[in-house]
Amino acid sequence: MPRTAEDSEPTLSERLLAGDRRALARAITLVENDDPAGWEIVREVYPHTGRAALIGFTGPPGVGKSTLLAALTKLERERGRSVAVLSIDPSSPFTHGALLGDRIRLADHFLDPGVFIRSMANRGALGGLSEATLQAALLMDAAGRDVVLLETVGVGQAEVDIIDHADSVVLVLMPGSGDSVQALKAGVMEIPDIIVVNKADHPLTDTMVREIKGVLALGPKQGWEVPVLRAQAVHGDGVDELLDKLGEHRAFIQAEGTLSERRRRNLRNEVLGIAALRLRQRLEAAIAHDPQVIELLERVARRELDPASAAGAILDGRPDG
Repeated sequence: MPRTAEDSEPTLSERLLAGDRRALARAITLVENDDPAGWEIVREVYPHTGRAALIGFTGPPGVGKSTLLAALTKLERERGRSVAVLSIDPSSPFTHGALLGDRIRLADHFLDPGVFIRSMANRGALGGLSEATLQAALLMDAAGRDVVLLETVGVGQAEVDIIDHADSVVLVLMPGSGDSVQALKAGVMEIPDIIVVNKADHPLTDTMVREIKGVLALGPKQGWEVPVLRAQAVHGDGVDELLDKLGEHRAFIQAEGTLSERRRRNLRNEVLGIAALRLRQRLEAAIAHDPQVIELLERVARRELDPASAAGAILDGRPDG
């Protein structure tokens, strides 16, 4: 049967794989809205992923992550690589959209066809990461971007789950900040592959670098020695060294075979995360109007039954307690 003109129109997935920016933007919106069409697109393009370098940036608010990403994007473009930037922003309490919108610091790159910038709302996800984050990164990868830069909102130590979304993790700190001092705690210092002390013209920079190296020295010795770099992103200082170190880290984990291990772990955690989210949604829908469950929760409120026992009763299918 001959193909009609309508049949010859490329699908959204085909347009995305061809590098169409509008198709990529539309596909991310569908995934972010949990639209079945979005998940179908991910399924179709998934075999074409795994080529991009996914780099995560974390750190307290105000340390200059967006400025650093803008400078890094500029340098990547000068070296001939296409870039996608995914910023995870606080959710608006009114629209549940990305409150900050596309990063102002990245405005210089908006018209560059080799750069794709997108903000996503975290929607209250633990660690500031939306459940759709890795899916969006996969779509950017499938669209042919060489590098995907993932920036989190900077909500503190709960942000450790960025490690489940990146090949390389950069922790950005700044001198003279109470938040940065808190980030020196072991739970956060175990995250990064590279540490950048931004705004390095500050008089306390040397002190902070010594503190960081002291904390790192207390940790277990590993094959990759975490470098502590200084940068002034607003002037572009130190960005070349950061890009070189990112290249060295990628070469190291490829040679050690840990890149594939990281990605297997990332994808496993993503599968479990999506499954847990959907199970919770199904559970909430199933018990929302169940009078036995409502009475069970009232017993908890009256201190007649503890929360763990109530949860067990629901999971065991005996909401009557």
